[in-house]
Amino acid sequence: MPSEFILQQRNYWNIKNKAEMSKTVIIYSYHTQKSKKVAEKIIEAFGEKNIVAVNAEELTTEVFEKNNHFILSAPTWFDGELPNYWDEFIPDLEEMDLKNKTFAVFGLGDQKGYPENFCDAIGILVEILESCGAKIVGFTPAEGYTFESSRAQREDKFVGLPLDQENQGRLTQGRVEKWVAQLKKEMK
Repeated sequence: MPSEFILQQRNYWNIKNKAEMSKTVIIYSYHTQKSKKVAEKIIEAFGEKNIVAVNAEELTTEVFEKNNHFILSAPTWFDGELPNYWDEFIPDLEEMDLKNKTFAVFGLGDQKGYPENFCDAIGILVEILESCGAKIVGFTPAEGYTFESSRAQREDKFVGLPLDQENQGRLTQGRVEKWVAQLKKEMK
């Protein structure tokens, strides 16, 4: 096995030599519980051989420069905010040219506890990516959710995959599988 790979839990790889990365990268915090579990479901549905996991807390611009297809985790914190690790990376991200790069974003939120900003982090991150020229895929229908507002919603669709582990956890697996099948077509 090449020395640039360090085995992480459940056969996911933390890449030390970014030039060796595959072209589909999933970025999430390895230190979260719910987002990490969802990311693992996405990896499994996508196929472990077809995707590389990168810890969002160790993210560098090189990851974006060397790859073309990305799945990003953006759980909504507090009252509609990005997690700290994204907040810290946003200044670097805003300086990048992401033309010819494809992104899909998933995130967790609580539509009953925070109905006025349900999964806002998805929308915030997508707005930033679009301002850098990125192509966004993975839009999903807004039906089946109950909330007041969301920056992730555009008309009758979300700009990514919102998941509510607090109130609709039993729907997560089916939503992930359907979304990944969609991404496999849209990221070609």
